Amino acid sequence: MTVSTTARRLTAAALTTAAITAAIAVPASAADHRPHRQAVEISSVQYDSPGWDNRSNRSLNNEWVEITNNTRHSVNLDGWTLSDEDGHTYTFDHYRLAGRSTVRVHTGTGLDTRRDVYQDRRNYVWDNDSDTATLRNDHGRLIDSDSWGHRGHHGHHHR
Repeated sequence: MTVSTTARRLTAAALTTAAITAAIAVPASAADHRPHRQAVEISSVQYDSPGWDNRSNRSLNNEWVEITNNTRHSVNLDGWTLSDEDGHTYTFDHYRLAGRSTVRVHTGTGLDTRRDVYQDRRNYVWDNDSDTATLRNDHGRLIDSDSWGHRGHHGHHHR
């Protein structure tokens, strides 16, 4: 055997070993069954404010929708909308959601911060019996929605 033949065989053996190791390290079945997470999603909804629905600001602010950014990078939500089935719409204004963070959109009034923003409403938005929260980007494209009370589909996401 010449040196070049030996080198080719060793290279081929090393490449084969590397391919087998890679296949064992990440089985295809594991990758196929991981739940898909949206970059930005409606992560939680509290549509039934605890206690009496007396339209106090405290009660209104205990009705909220959480939006989570699952990526490492911040997302500019300026112009994005959050709406219900009746067409009540909140539009984000000059808001940037940091990477791996959540913002809570309250129904009542308050001072906007990085973690809490307020729709400044005097009435409830989210129906306790059934409704759908819909998040759209600044081009009107559906990003995520979360429905409850529709024929037993509580918490069902549409993407």
